[in-house]
Order: sequence, then C-alpha cells, then structure tokens
Amino acid sequence: MSAPTRLFTGVASLALATAGLLAPAPADASTPACTDGDLTASYHHHDAGAGHSYGWIVLRNTSSHACHTGGYGGISYVGDGNGTQIGAPAVRLPGTVATYVLTPGQRLRSPIDEVTALNYPRKQCRPQHVDGFRIYVPNATLSQYVAHPTLGCRNDRIKLIHQKPYRRP
Repeated sequence: MSAPTRLFTGVASLALATAGLLAPAPADASTPACTDGDLTASYHHHDAGAGHSYGWIVLRNTSSHACHTGGYGGISYVGDGNGTQIGAPAVRLPGTVATYVLTPGQRLRSPIDEVTALNYPRKQCRPQHVDGFRIYVPNATLSQYVAHPTLGCRNDRIKLIHQKPYRRP
C-alpha cells in the first residue's frame, strides 16, 4: 500500500469513528457477553477501619461456556425483608475499565468501600437495617441478591457504597 493510500485509509477510518459508524469490537468477539444467568455474585469482606468496611463483589462464571464482561455493575442495599432499596446506589469510583473473557469457574471482583452509617447524624442518615446487596452484573437488567446484614441510611443523598470497576483477582 502506498503512503497516500495509507494516509487516506487512516483519515477515512478516523472520520468513520468520529461519526460513530466504526465501533471497536469486544475483547473477544467469538465469546458471547455474560448474562445474569452466567454469573453468580457473592460478597467477600476484606478489612475495616476508621468508619469504613472494605471488601469485594465477586462474579464467578457458573455457566458451561466462556463469556465476556467487565466495567461496572450496579450495587445497592436492600431491606425490609422484601428487597426494597435502602438509600443510594453505589458511587462508581474512577478506575481502569476493561473487558475480560471468563471461562467456566473464573471470576472477577469489584473492590467496594462501605462507609459506616453511624458516621452520620441519626436525623440526617435515618438509619435502617439492611438485609443485603442487590447486584446487577455489568450490562444486565436482572439482579441478584447477596446477603449482607448491615446498617444503611434511608436518606438517599448519603452515599455509603463506593465501587471500582471489575478486574481479575
């Protein structure tokens, strides 16, 4: 390919990409995107200190096939014995977003930082018992429940959960 042809091809590709007509392919186009049914969520506590509790939301591929996923999911506290959301959903902290292929049994984890509800004045927080987490795997519309009894805030202006993108352990 001559230099003018390479230049034209590069400029044309840039123009298509800028126009939104040329989209990057997933990390491995031969694997399907993971669905909620492919992954099982769990919580693993890691550490605590200074009014915070640290852990990971872990997604394990429990299907019989490989699939790809990555980025952020959704996390919120639920309670009242019926799955009612308690307070604000997780704040997405900056981090490197990547797509990963998970073979059966492989896992990803998202570090989370939970701020202790009792760090806030009772009147502002409106403390409420929490039964666990509602977890949405990345790009899914169905959710999973993970037991995690704790104390949350009914006030949804108080952000108690902070999440980083999923990554390999």
